[in-house]
Amino acid sequence: MRNLHLFGRESPSSTFVKFAAKMCCTAAGQLLRSLCTTTAECSPKSQPQDSAIDSGKTGKWFILPPFSSTVNGTAAGKALSSAATAGKASTETSALKWVLRCCPELPRNLVQKLFRLRQVRRESAQEGQVKCWKVTAKDSMNVGDKILLPGSVNVSVTEKKELHCSEEEVEFIRSLVLYKDPAIIVVNKPPGLPVQGGIGIKRSLDELSATCLSYDYSEPPRLVHRLDRDSSGILVMGRTQASTTFLHSIFREKTFAAPDKVRRRILQRRYWALVIGSPRRANGIVSAPLGKVVLDDGKSDRVTVIEDPENTSSQHAITQYKVIKASSHGYTWLELCPLTGRKHQIRVHCAEVLGTPLVGDFKYGWQAHRKLKQLSQCNLQSDPSGELVDKKRLPLGLDLGNGSVSDKTPRLHLHCRQMVLPDVFQALEDIETRGDYDFSRLKSLKFDAPLPRFMDQSWNILSS
Repeated sequence: MRNLHLFGRESPSSTFVKFAAKMCCTAAGQLLRSLCTTTAECSPKSQPQDSAIDSGKTGKWFILPPFSSTVNGTAAGKALSSAATAGKASTETSALKWVLRCCPELPRNLVQKLFRLRQVRRESAQEGQVKCWKVTAKDSMNVGDKILLPGSVNVSVTEKKELHCSEEEVEFIRSLVLYKDPAIIVVNKPPGLPVQGGIGIKRSLDELSATCLSYDYSEPPRLVHRLDRDSSGILVMGRTQASTTFLHSIFREKTFAAPDKVRRRILQRRYWALVIGSPRRANGIVSAPLGKVVLDDGKSDRVTVIEDPENTSSQHAITQYKVIKASSHGYTWLELCPLTGRKHQIRVHCAEVLGTPLVGDFKYGWQAHRKLKQLSQCNLQSDPSGELVDKKRLPLGLDLGNGSVSDKTPRLHLHCRQMVLPDVFQALEDIETRGDYDFSRLKSLKFDAPLPRFMDQSWNILSS
């Protein structure tokens, strides 16, 4: 009966639960009202239209710069990659994209949440009056519009801490520049310098370029493609948002779609590599899908050729090659043109398909290096060029004097020697001027990067 009585009437515990729930709802309501206070203050019904700017000064709103017409670099890059010779250029930009562009420090999911909670406002001048209203993430921006974010959001207005570099380091990084215009910067990346930061990496080219290669630009150069840490050669970076997205589209098309024979190759990269052995044919095309496999220890993985691509996750990869020069010592110089952009594509194709692993590639060619006999001392007495080897270490702890084929442990002999790509600055300038794109007369830019010192030594030694 006592249990029945408890079911028929409210027990003390149930009363406490209801009371606690009521208090939580009240607290949540107060919190929600406090969060929405700044939102309501910009409502046209609650205050004059011209007070939005004043509220930004008091910290209640964070006002972004006025929107200016920009080129859709992604659309332009895709059009160029698809061999479209003419078309209308799209300059539409959504409110979400404009916020992310002005505040790159803000996480994308946080910005999307602000739009979902309807806490973002747009201020624009219409009929001589300044109006302010709610805006959605997909709404298109008009020239002169301003986006207002709640002042309670930690927008991280403070600039990122720049990496401290000595004058010697700045001078060295700037000495790597092969080409610079208002849209792009092209550098000759030295071997041993990581392109991007990560675990155990103290200095990367991405961080160094922000300090050394920004010049008079307010934003640092942005990466659009990668090079392995131990490889060297041409690396392209975008200097503006439009040029970066434009280049991203070009490199992405190269990566995700094998080039059509009919289509004009707008992006060309030529690598020089020294390999152990010699391919059976002097030139040819390697077409072998690649995939990632986990090694037995479960802590590391590697890229390999996939024999059954239909039942195994893989990506198609195509590399064109030709023999530059063969040596009587058992080495061969190759020129390799990757027609797709896969991780370790050249290294795996050379080692597993051609049977000629790269010199210094102990990840994919360690067995060949174990069997390799070091050149006799008579061949290693001096560099045939007659130049003395500079043993002085460069800034950032780089050492480019050692690692040739004459050393017991050679460095990776893979260098991006040449690159051809469209004149990005001209393309973007034409779009802004005419409002459409016509790539029929667009010129290409060609860059050449000299070999690093140890590869140059290997060339001279093997030529003797």
